[in-house]
Order: sequence, then C-alpha cells, then structure tokens
Amino acid sequence: MKFFYQERTLGFFNLYFKYCEDCVKKTALITGITGQDGAYLAQHLLGLGYEVYGAYRRSAGINTSNLDYLGVTDGIKMVSFELLELTNIIRTIEKIQPDEVYNLAAQSFVGASFDQPLFTAETNDLGVLRLLEAIRLVNKDIKFYQASTSEMFGKVQSIPQTEKTPFYPRSPYAVAKLAAHWYTTNYRESYDMFACSGILFNHESPIRGHEFVTRKITMAVARIQAGTQSILTLGNLQAKRDWGYAKEYVQLMHKMLQHETADDYVIATNETNTIERCVEVAFAAGGIEIEWQGEGVDQKGIDKKTGKALVEVSPEFFRPAEVELLIGSPQKAKDILGWEPKTTFKELIELMVAEDIKRL
Repeated sequence: MKFFYQERTLGFFNLYFKYCEDCVKKTALITGITGQDGAYLAQHLLGLGYEVYGAYRRSAGINTSNLDYLGVTDGIKMVSFELLELTNIIRTIEKIQPDEVYNLAAQSFVGASFDQPLFTAETNDLGVLRLLEAIRLVNKDIKFYQASTSEMFGKVQSIPQTEKTPFYPRSPYAVAKLAAHWYTTNYRESYDMFACSGILFNHESPIRGHEFVTRKITMAVARIQAGTQSILTLGNLQAKRDWGYAKEYVQLMHKMLQHETADDYVIATNETNTIERCVEVAFAAGGIEIEWQGEGVDQKGIDKKTGKALVEVSPEFFRPAEVELLIGSPQKAKDILGWEPKTTFKELIELMVAEDIKRL
C-alpha cells in the first residue's frame, strides 16, 4: 500500500514538473529575421509566448519592413550577428542562451550565386558550420534548425522528391546548401545534438523578396494595372516548381524542434506548376487574360482583350545550369508531425497579387 502511494505521489510530481517546464518561457534566436521566413517565424513564435531574438548583419541600418508589415517589430530583441565571424557567434549564444536556434540567414538568391560563388559558400556553407560548432562549444542542448532547400535536388533523380531522393545540385547556392545540410546531419550523429534540416521547396508570400520570380510577377501585375510598368520580362517559362505558403511552412520548422527526436523533413505541397502558369494565374487575378504566342525566347504573353504584349522572355534571365522540375512529397511530415499545407497555389498567387495591388 505504501509503495502504491509513493508511485502515485511520484506520478503527480512528474506531471507537475512537466507542467512547470511547459510554462517556462522559451527563448529563440532567429538568424535572417528580416527576411520572409524570419519575419513569419518570429510572428509565429511570439504568438506562442517565446522570447525572440533576431540576428542581423551590422550595417548602416536594419531593414525591418517585413517585420513592420506583420506588426511584430516591437516584440523582437535585435542582436548584431555575423555568420562569417565565429567569435561573434559564440559570444551571442553565450549571452542569449537560447533554447532554439533557427538558421534562416543565407545568400538566398540562386542566380546571384553564379556571380558570387565564394561569398555564397562562406555564408551558406561555412557560416552554418561555424554556427553548429559554436552551439557544440557553448551548449549542446540547444535545438538547431537549418533551412535546407529543394535546389539541392537540382537535376532530379526521382519524382516526387522525398527525404531519400539523391541530391544533384545545379548551382553554387545549392552546393553550399547541400554542404550545410550534411554538416547538420553530421553534428546530430557525431555529437548527439538536436539538429534538424527542413528541405523547403519554393515558398512565397506577400513579403517575398522582389528578386524572386513569383513576387516579380505579382508586382508586375499590380504595376501594369496601375500604369507604372508596361511589360514583364522573364527567363525560362517552362521551369516547374512546387510553390507553397511561407506562413504555413515556418509552423513546421517549429514543429520539427518540438518532436522527441531530431530528423530531416521535406516541406512541400506535392503539386508543381510552370512559371508560365504562375503568370496566367497572376494576371487573371488582376483582371487580365493572357494568351501565348511563339516559343522559347520568342514567346510572348498577350493581353487577350487589347492584343498588347505584356510578357516577354529574355536569355539574360536563364541560369547557366537550369533546374527544370521540382515537386516534393511532404508525406513524412504529415505522418510524423501531423503537418500538411492548406493554401493552394492559385490561392497563394491571388493573395500576393491582391496585396501588391493594395500597396500601390
């Protein structure tokens, strides 16, 4: 009887301590917080009661426009942070003592990586290694999330792409990201660190950078409608991508670090669309029906109502090595973490167009 009483008492205290542990305010450090994903992740974590630190590169000023748009700027503690400097990383982590680190910082534009391959490698590859090593030295119990990318699949070896699909990177950006992906796996297996990689397929939103093709398209629709732009110039219209909503994708980043074991997950929709299709949906959302004439670099998108050319193709925007098709399966994330995308491609592009028109 005494043993039964002790067992029940211990069970009560275990539940009590678990409750108290859950009530403790967690601290997260987000690198790349001023970007699209960083801003949405900050919004999500603040909503969960986190203390959020935002890492930024020291410069003349901080561009907080994405954070301002989401109304979360005042809730974030900003810290100067440089992925190229190990001692700065170590000092920052020692000072903050975060429970979770989300590495979203990168030279994030694939096209630019062909012009800046060494800088891309230093930031996207060795920057991640420095961050992992700093966590290992300061506190191995810190949970780490690495933003990997579908570009690592490159010249795809299977359709759809899963966590087991072989990688075949086709740009300096993808090569650097792949190295960082394997560093994350290596530190997890070598030092028993809770380190995860999310293999994110293309993900967009109204705060996507203007240099990315979806935002370039939706902004062009808004400007053409407003009379401030006459034509949209693009590259390979037949490239196929798996596009999802960034706001939903960051929720899975957080879920990955709450699971009992660290692992890697594809974050995707399992639907692919061409850039040509993206153009059609975007212009339709702006009240313009596009029909196509010609092929290849001679292809043009014509306003069906007026006969005016609104879209043209330029070889300038073709990559030295093209990635023709990306489509990911999020089945593992669905089965283990209970996550699946909710917003369709059409709904996403229509949302972006509506917001860009509203801005103008």
